Amino acid sequence: MVLSDSLRDKKCLPCQGGVAPMEADEATTLLAAVPGWELTGEARKLRRTFVFTDFMQAQAFAVRVGETAEEENHHPDISYGWGYCTVVFYTHKIGGLHQNDFIMAARVNGLL
Repeated sequence: MVLSDSLRDKKCLPCQGGVAPMEADEATTLLAAVPGWELTGEARKLRRTFVFTDFMQAQAFAVRVGETAEEENHHPDISYGWGYCTVVFYTHKIGGLHQNDFIMAARVNGLL
């Protein structure tokens, strides 16, 4: 099983805060498991822009991302418009990345 499938099969664990965000080198290693995503904000956020042929496809995708996020109680920042949907994950309570963010990125990739 490839790493992205392994991540997609995991469940997000509640983050209570008080833990350090993931170090940049660990985030860079996990990035390989979520094709299309990039690290931003000094490796404290994961971002991907998905491209669609029209507004309705982008909106429908944003809704599916939101539903998936709600199932795991791990919510991204989502913006969309005509032909695009940008999704940004980071763990708000720790101000950086956690394994949950990569789990969710793998799940969002699976929505395509």
